[in-house]
Amino acid sequence: MDLNIIAGLLIPFAGTTLGAMMVLFMKNEINNNLQRILTGFAAGVMVSASFWSLLIPAVDQATETGGKLGVLHAVAGFGLGILFLLLIDTLTPHMHLDETVEGPKSGLKKTTMLVLAVVIHNIPEGMAVGVLYAGWMQGNTAVSFSAAVSLAVGIAIQNFPEGAIISMPLHANGMSKTRAFIQGTLSGVVEPIAGFITILLASQLVPWMPVLLSFAAGAMIYVVIEELIPEMSEGSHSNMATIAFTVGFSGMMLLDVMFG
Repeated sequence: MDLNIIAGLLIPFAGTTLGAMMVLFMKNEINNNLQRILTGFAAGVMVSASFWSLLIPAVDQATETGGKLGVLHAVAGFGLGILFLLLIDTLTPHMHLDETVEGPKSGLKKTTMLVLAVVIHNIPEGMAVGVLYAGWMQGNTAVSFSAAVSLAVGIAIQNFPEGAIISMPLHANGMSKTRAFIQGTLSGVVEPIAGFITILLASQLVPWMPVLLSFAAGAMIYVVIEELIPEMSEGSHSNMATIAFTVGFSGMMLLDVMFG
């Protein structure tokens, strides 16, 4: 496999690692304004990537092979992506920097549930990056290498606070800084693994590429609506997050159009 692709798959993991590393240097939580700006920027990148890098190529490819009715494949994939994340959210708790875990009671330890929730949420994100790289490797003209890298960077930015969401509460609950950092870092390992497996199965997935691309878009949009937008809109100075969203969306759109 090309070293550039391996490096691209590791970009989201690097974001999680850097976020988890915050526990080694910070006594308190990440500054709320900084968190909102990062969240807004990541949301903008992910929404833009969902349309320009995932949905539009999915619709183009589906209608090229199946006519106008081919768009139904993209619609179905998008809906499945939303439903898949909805199922995950139903089975796992939500996480925020200012709390440990909220959700259904479980016999598992709260720290285990916290890590499990982030790990499960990371799987479709890794798949989304893998789908774009797989499409590019298969010669799909609707998918560009720069789009895959841009999406990976957007997810990495989103993963930065997620890494802190794990490591900092774990340390607050009595775990050593080193162990909390390792736990936070390991939560992101599933992303490059999911992306790598998706690429390995690329040849079998080619006929299903429109569905897979739109599935990844649905998963991304769900994460943005359910997780990122509420967090970037909380409290005062949410306008900074809106500006960051605009910058992220515009930057991703420019990259995709200019280098796609």
